Amino acid sequence: MTKQYETVIGLEVHVELATKTKIFCGCSTAFGGAPNTHTCPVCTGMPGSLPVLNKQVLEYAIAVGLATNCEITRYGKFDRKNYFYPDNPQNYQISQLYLPICRKGGVEIATKDGRTKTVGIHEIHMEEDAGKLIHDEWEDCSLVDYNRSGVPLIEIVSEPDMRSAEEVIAYLEKLRLIIQYLGASDCKLQEGSMRADVNLSVREVGAKEFGTRTEMKNLNSFKAIARAIEGERERQIDLLEEGGQVVQETRRWDDAKGESYAMRSKEDAQDYRYFPDPDLTPIVVSDEMLEEIRAKQPEFRTEKMLRYKEEFDLPDYDIDIITGAKPMADLFEATVAICRQPKQVSNWLMGETMRLMKEQEMDAEDLRFSPEHLAGLIALVDSKAINSSVAKEVFQAMFEEDVEPEQYVEQKGLKTVNDEGALRKTIEEVIAGNPQSVEDYHKGKEKAIGFLVGQTMKAMKGKADPGMVNRILKELL
Repeated sequence: MTKQYETVIGLEVHVELATKTKIFCGCSTAFGGAPNTHTCPVCTGMPGSLPVLNKQVLEYAIAVGLATNCEITRYGKFDRKNYFYPDNPQNYQISQLYLPICRKGGVEIATKDGRTKTVGIHEIHMEEDAGKLIHDEWEDCSLVDYNRSGVPLIEIVSEPDMRSAEEVIAYLEKLRLIIQYLGASDCKLQEGSMRADVNLSVREVGAKEFGTRTEMKNLNSFKAIARAIEGERERQIDLLEEGGQVVQETRRWDDAKGESYAMRSKEDAQDYRYFPDPDLTPIVVSDEMLEEIRAKQPEFRTEKMLRYKEEFDLPDYDIDIITGAKPMADLFEATVAICRQPKQVSNWLMGETMRLMKEQEMDAEDLRFSPEHLAGLIALVDSKAINSSVAKEVFQAMFEEDVEPEQYVEQKGLKTVNDEGALRKTIEEVIAGNPQSVEDYHKGKEKAIGFLVGQTMKAMKGKADPGMVNRILKELL
C-alpha cells in the first residue's frame, strides 16, 4: 500500500518597515540610490560607533503584534547574532533571541473548503537587514552595497501550522493586508520589502513526530512560494520512498528551473553564539505607550468589509476587490466623501481602473489619479455634460496623467452637444444617407435603429447624448 504523506509548513516572514531612517542610525531607507551612499559609521559597523534605536521601529513592531493578537513583551532587549559574511559589516547582526517584542499570537485564515483556521505566531522580533552582495561576472569579483545594511525589519515566525501551499498563501495575504493597513510597510515582494523563508517537512499521515525540515530562501512572489512548496514536498517524499533521509539544511529555490539546491547546513542558535547587545539599552514598553499604539490601530479589512455592506450596500464582489488593497479602499472612501455616490465610484474602480491596471501590470499603490478628479468625472457624466464613451476617454487620460477632467473636456472639445436643432439636422442627413436601414426599421427590424444611432454618433464625433439621438430618430422615422 502506498504511504500517504502530510506536509508541515512554518514560515519566517521578514518585513521591511516603512520608516524614513534606519533602525539604529539616521541614514535614509529609500529604495535604490547609488551604492554605499545611504551609509554612515553606525550602519557600516565602524569601531567606536554606537547604535540608537529608532522609536518608530518599536511602534510599528508593537502595532503589528497587537493586530496579530500577540502578547507584547514589556521589558525586552536586543541580542547579537554572530556570523561572518561580507555583506554583514559588524560581523554580527543586531536581532532579538531571548526577549522578542511580540509572542504567542495568531491570525485566522480561510481554508479551501471554506472553514477558518488559526495559524499561530510563535514570535515577532525586530532586527537590522544586511547589505547586498552583487557578483560582477566581467571582473570576476563580488561587490558589496551597504545601503540596505541597517534597514529595519521585523521577522514574523509562525508555528508549523500550515499544511498546504494554499494555506501558506492565505496566511501571507492576510499578513500583508494587516501590515499594509497599518502603514507599517508596503510589503512589495518584488522589491524585497516582504520576504518569506519556508520551513517544510513531510511525515506519514497519522505520525505524531515532525519530519526533518529544510528551509527555502529566495522566494519573491506568491507563485514562486507555491511552486517551491510543491517542489520541496515532492523532493522529500521521493527521498524517503527511496530509503534515504532528509538533511536539515538551507536550500535556495530556482524558480526558472523549478528546483531547489542546497546552500549550507542549517545552523542552530548555538552556532550564532547569541549574547545581549551591550551597546543598546533595554526596551521598556509603558502602559501609556501601549495604549497610545492600541488607540491608533486602523479599521482593518474585515471591519471595513462589514461597514461597506451596511453603509454603501455594495455587492460582495466589489467589496472584496476594493478592500483587497488599502490604496484602493482609501481612494474609494475619499471619492465617496466628495461625490456621495458609492455605486458610481465602485463602478469606475471595478471597471476601467481594474482593466487599465491589468493592461499596464500595475498595483493599487501605483494609482496616480486623485479622488477629486474621479468625483469630478462622475459629476460630468451625471450632468450629461459628457456621455459614457467620452467619459472613458477622459478617464484614460486621468489614469495616465491625473488630468483635471473638466479642463480636459474643454480643451479637447468633448462636451456633449445638447443643441437639438444641430442634432436634428445631422440625424436628417443620416436618415437620407441610409435608405436601406430606414426601410429595414419600417419592416420591424429593431436592430436597424442601432445602426442609425451609431452613424449619428460617428457624425457627431461621439459628442451627442445617445438618449436624445434615439428619441429624435424615432420621432423622424
